[in-house]
Amino acid sequence: MSATAIRKALDSPLAELLGPLSTLDAVVEANRCLYCYDAPCAQACPTHIDIPGFIRKIGQARPRDAARTILSENLLGATCSRVCPVQELCEGACVLGAAMKPISIGRLQRYATDSVQDDPTPLFSPVAPTGRRVAVVGAGPAGLSCAGELVRKGHHVEVFEKRDLGGGLSTFGIVTLREPIEVALAEVEFLRRLGVVIHTGRELGKDLSWDELEDRFDAVFLAVGLGKVPRLGIPGDDLVIDGLELVEAGKVDPVRVSVGHRVAVVGAGNTAIDCATVAKRLGAEEVTIVYRRSAAEMTAYPHEYEFAKAEGIGFRFLTQPVEVVSHAGAVRGLRCQVMTLGKNDASGRPEPTPVPGQQLLLEVDMVVAAIGQTKPSGAAVEGMNLDRGFIAVDAGFKTNRPKVFAGGDGIRSTGAASTVMAVQDGKLASRAIHLFLTEEVRRG
Repeated sequence: MSATAIRKALDSPLAELLGPLSTLDAVVEANRCLYCYDAPCAQACPTHIDIPGFIRKIGQARPRDAARTILSENLLGATCSRVCPVQELCEGACVLGAAMKPISIGRLQRYATDSVQDDPTPLFSPVAPTGRRVAVVGAGPAGLSCAGELVRKGHHVEVFEKRDLGGGLSTFGIVTLREPIEVALAEVEFLRRLGVVIHTGRELGKDLSWDELEDRFDAVFLAVGLGKVPRLGIPGDDLVIDGLELVEAGKVDPVRVSVGHRVAVVGAGNTAIDCATVAKRLGAEEVTIVYRRSAAEMTAYPHEYEFAKAEGIGFRFLTQPVEVVSHAGAVRGLRCQVMTLGKNDASGRPEPTPVPGQQLLLEVDMVVAAIGQTKPSGAAVEGMNLDRGFIAVDAGFKTNRPKVFAGGDGIRSTGAASTVMAVQDGKLASRAIHLFLTEEVRRG
């Protein structure tokens, strides 16, 4: 990142919450580690990074070797060091956390991966080409992870991304407070230096066809993610802002983002917290998260909830929007139904039901929806078996379509979707694809 870009980032109200560790601070923090045998932190990491191993190398003033240890298991280690819910994963499992402060694993991982971000010297030795060709559709965390791992195995890999920039949600959908856009783009360039060919502005079903993919490549990995935030399905929802679009605008050009004085954010997941934070930090006087269940059923991480409250964001629980009130095309309020909780529904959470005769009007001038994303559609699911609308895969990430594999949020029919799980999908799928290609060679 240039000095000018760094100054702009630091001056932004959406600047990263935590600055980088100095070398001295990193070494001191690393030397607090007990380097546990069979370390619980490494077991809690979905990508199984050797956490005590890389921390020991930082303590020995060997950040490049630490970065190699991290990236050998997680090629998107720079992103994950910033966006992983470390409180719930590695740091949450740290044995020091029971009696004192856990090791700052995420910040140490960031220190190591940032140290090689602009280093053109290869971290990994090249391997002999196999002559096999793989197409990856989607340049988000799952796609980039799979592509990089396959290149490390000697395969030729081309990634096709519909947007003008690679990185997926890391580039566009994670609030700058956690990951600046420059970090995601630097990771894309790291994958290019590794040997991955990345084509942008190529969308499956428009200027990229299944025939081209299946004719030119020996295997295909689909990492198409999910779609936009669905509509609220209430009167006036054409005036509602897509939450992901708000986060993206805050990343790409925060100076030009216009937010209301009083903002309602519908939803209670981590994205809703991000949307509320963006609105608050970009000048909204009052921001309220509106959720039809109680705080106990929120899908946002507990530490995110506490962060939002510390930011001055309000919460309206047991409140269901029923109408966006407007005048002359401008939002004037959000009419809501008061709810109560009943028996558990299919999700295993208490089902919200209306309290008869109890409604309220929130006086707001901007409504943002952050209620999840639509499932994969269009050419991405052509000829595919689906599981509750998600792409169905077997234990080896293979779809029912010949030589086509899939991973990432587009297959996540159960469980929580996250960046680190998408990265792990890509890594595991690369192993399955490598095995498939190896077997194809033997059969040939």
